Amino acid sequence: MTSLMTSLMTSLADRPNTALLVIDLQNGVVANIYRRDEVLQTVAKLVEQARDANVPVVWVRDDELVVGSEDWQIAPELSPDPDEPIIDKAYRDAFEATRLEEVLATSGVGKVIVVGAETDMCIRSTLHGALARGYDVTLVSDAHTTGDRSHKGAPLPAAVISHTNMYWSNQKAPGRSGNIIDSNAIVFGES
Repeated sequence: MTSLMTSLMTSLADRPNTALLVIDLQNGVVANIYRRDEVLQTVAKLVEQARDANVPVVWVRDDELVVGSEDWQIAPELSPDPDEPIIDKAYRDAFEATRLEEVLATSGVGKVIVVGAETDMCIRSTLHGALARGYDVTLVSDAHTTGDRSHKGAPLPAAVISHTNMYWSNQKAPGRSGNIIDSNAIVFGES
């Protein structure tokens, strides 16, 4: 097993901590998503493990959905604690024009673990946005998903997920990296 508390070295000075980013797992996003139940169950398990290890959990919501509507709400299988930040975003990259960087900096976070939806949109954009901003970025290989856009010429969801896992498994930038890990291999650190 890999301990994500110490396995990477962020390029952000004095920010040794790790956070779990839960992206766009809202009712309207996950309604017809590939492997919905399995992904939500895996994410719920990771959220509990992070909480048990005192690792910050940061929730991200897409405001392309009608704010306040049932579709906009986080899926009922998941439940943010009242003290866990929820970041509302208008762009696919969860860092763009949000307070995410401020929230992570306040907690000394330089390493992020990413889960959620959708793989080929907000997950991919946030992965690259985090790496470009100096974070080490781990994608949980079995805890992200997407919808079927094959009617628009996109690959089937399984292929999108597989391809994203393949190309993110060895990302590098000066002083930081991107990688993937299976949810069963994650150890957030000492409880």
